[in-house]
Amino acid sequence: MRCHFIQHAHFETPGSLLSWAKKNNLEPEIYHPYKGEKLPEVNVNEPVIFLGGPQSAREFQKYDYLEQEVAYIKSLISQGQPLIGICLGAQLIGESLGAKTELSPEKEIGIFPIRLTKNGETHPYFESFPDILAVMHWHNDMPGLTKDASILAFSEGCPRQIISYAPRVLGLQCHLEATPEWLNLLLTHASGDLKPSRFTQTAETMLKTQFQTMNHHLHAMLDKWLAL
Repeated sequence: MRCHFIQHAHFETPGSLLSWAKKNNLEPEIYHPYKGEKLPEVNVNEPVIFLGGPQSAREFQKYDYLEQEVAYIKSLISQGQPLIGICLGAQLIGESLGAKTELSPEKEIGIFPIRLTKNGETHPYFESFPDILAVMHWHNDMPGLTKDASILAFSEGCPRQIISYAPRVLGLQCHLEATPEWLNLLLTHASGDLKPSRFTQTAETMLKTQFQTMNHHLHAMLDKWLAL
């Protein structure tokens, strides 16, 4: 079985998601719609993961490929496919369901804790997830909410860090997939985002991060998502 990754910039890669896919005997396939590549034809129950990117989902209509992606996500959800969106990907899932992307109360770039909500603590995907976990962030916006959406985790700077949109559809505003290589690419190609703010760390601080713990908990959550 394949696992499909929709990438939105050459410097925002699947990170540790690739090792998770291989561990589960999933064949990873990566698509680059911003380069004009077609979105994949997905077999029943094949997972699709939409990655982050520098584009703003609040203005997704400016990009033909993002408009096509929003329609594509809506179709996949209607078919019951398992989907996860990360950062921009999470916001596009919200847009596909009619939930408008909003500015986050705070820009967050760096390692900051997220906390599970009561719904998150009882959600089957997060049974082994800690109540508080330090994770990577790199965002200005946050996903919109539908009437059926459930917030599973939040941070001090953003009230919508993990959202359940449907039983098999999750949006993650944060980046638990981050690795040293992933971070170095963003620091190289998106350094303009590091203007000081309440929740913006320096490159030197971020480079001291040990990513194994957040990757471990991401993989455990994805294992349950895949199994259920």
